[in-house]
Amino acid sequence: MSHSGKKVCFMTGASGLLGGEIALSVAGQGYTIFFTWNSSEEKAAQTLEKIRWISPESQMIRCDVTKPADISNAFAAFREQFERLDLLIASASNFFSTPLPDVTEQEWDSLIDTNLKGTFFTMQEAVRIMQQQSFVSRIISMTDISADLVWRNFAPYTVSKAGIQHLTRVFAKTCAPHILVNSIAPGTITIHPDKEIEPLEEMINKIPLKRLGDPLDIIRTIIFLLESDYITGQVITVDGGRLLQ
Repeated sequence: MSHSGKKVCFMTGASGLLGGEIALSVAGQGYTIFFTWNSSEEKAAQTLEKIRWISPESQMIRCDVTKPADISNAFAAFREQFERLDLLIASASNFFSTPLPDVTEQEWDSLIDTNLKGTFFTMQEAVRIMQQQSFVSRIISMTDISADLVWRNFAPYTVSKAGIQHLTRVFAKTCAPHILVNSIAPGTITIHPDKEIEPLEEMINKIPLKRLGDPLDIIRTIIFLLESDYITGQVITVDGGRLLQ
């Protein structure tokens, strides 16, 4: 078990492109990173290698967040290695198109179980640790501006993200004053050009700031929340003004 006294972050979804950038940046803020992966061990190992250049004690573990038992096992492994939990970033997510008349039970379960169910049980496990600590800790969930938009071909996805926003408020009220719980709702971030849901020019025209988001926009918001001790229960939209349309 590590007794370094260094701050520790548990993170889901760190092996993705945006998640990897977030994990590196949080490590740069002085945190040891313990992150989960599921679909690609190779990508996860590459992410861990980069993180360890900054934070050598960082670790990873396989975890299917659709299975509460997997989440519980991941946190059990975490507790064996670390004596504190300062930050949870719950960012594991699934995303694909589901035209409303054709949505199957399997598609519904895949999106809801990964995005909403997985986030809930991850936050629950983190809270069980954080409530035993004497210092202020933080939870940051990742949602999406789609929770406030009507995307006709993405109903299960948008429902899952709206649910995360409500969970954030419930956890914030329940866990105050020693656990600060907030959510970040990104707009379209440029790292996923293969998953655009609208033509690029049309999308940019809907954004008052006339550009797509950059991972750095999300990272700066996370750092802002790490530095704040009087914000909880909030969903911070980072979309260049898209929701003003």
